Amino acid sequence: MIDPLERWRELGLPDKPDYAGLLTYAGMPYTQQAGELDGVDVAIVGAPTDDLVSDRPGTRFGPRAIRAASCPPGPHLEARIDAFEKLSVVDFGDAAVVPADPQRTHAEIERTVGEVVAAGVLPVILGGDHSITEPNVRALAARHGAVGLVHLDTHTDTGSEVFGVEVSHGTPMYRLVRDGHVAGSRYVQIGLRGYWPGETELSWQREHGITSFFMHDVRDLGIREVVERTVERVGAGPVFLTVDVDVLDPSVAPGTGTPEPGGMTSVDLLWACRELARRLDLVGVDVVEVIPTAVGSADVTALVADRIVREALTGIALRRP
Repeated sequence: MIDPLERWRELGLPDKPDYAGLLTYAGMPYTQQAGELDGVDVAIVGAPTDDLVSDRPGTRFGPRAIRAASCPPGPHLEARIDAFEKLSVVDFGDAAVVPADPQRTHAEIERTVGEVVAAGVLPVILGGDHSITEPNVRALAARHGAVGLVHLDTHTDTGSEVFGVEVSHGTPMYRLVRDGHVAGSRYVQIGLRGYWPGETELSWQREHGITSFFMHDVRDLGIREVVERTVERVGAGPVFLTVDVDVLDPSVAPGTGTPEPGGMTSVDLLWACRELARRLDLVGVDVVEVIPTAVGSADVTALVADRIVREALTGIALRRP
């Protein structure tokens, strides 16, 4: 286990500057060895791939950007808890992605996440395009069986194909439900808007019992009521939380491949992620579709992606006894 803060601790300092030292999530200890996960609660895993996007690429640089934007531990001023004091968190590095070979890349993501799951540790995966949710959830379903899914996104990602391609960032949820890894009756989408998908996909969703809250539902009902109904619908049992940053309005998160105006505010999204993590039995989380446009915390999309992770960790910490 490598401690990125070691040299600063030798100076009697509790932390290091964000711009110095080994780059890990929030300065957490780093390991790639599954045998070192004993006693760990949460492992951060990078999945830097964007070979399966249908529009603008660049989210392969997302995991590094989110790590660079991540801030040091500290107490959450609203929740009154420091997730990093309550939870043991490590950075497990990146899956061994293979450029231009999405099949091998997905296999490696599933293997790496599977190592974390086999150790009894909750994985938080930094994407990467949304296709990574398929291997992430497959790894979890191998241990837990079919899981519930809370999916915050502009798009449903339930196409059977995109541009004639079956494995795409627009198809993972279709494939996960089809293959029995996600229970449609425990699958809730939040924040949908725009002009895709069409009736074919929406009809398929209704047939499988999938619940959809469109952006106009968030607007009219309010995020608190949407979260309340989501928790009721998903119910007890293992749940995966997936957040595509394009659920946010592009004024908040411009660095993403398929932006759609009229989205959520960061205030609503961050609260929702913390509340969902507090109230549901999360077994995994991913944050996807960040395309960096600046360095460190100057990249506002990577910055909000980091805070999505932080809010989820805070909710998980609040749920722990």
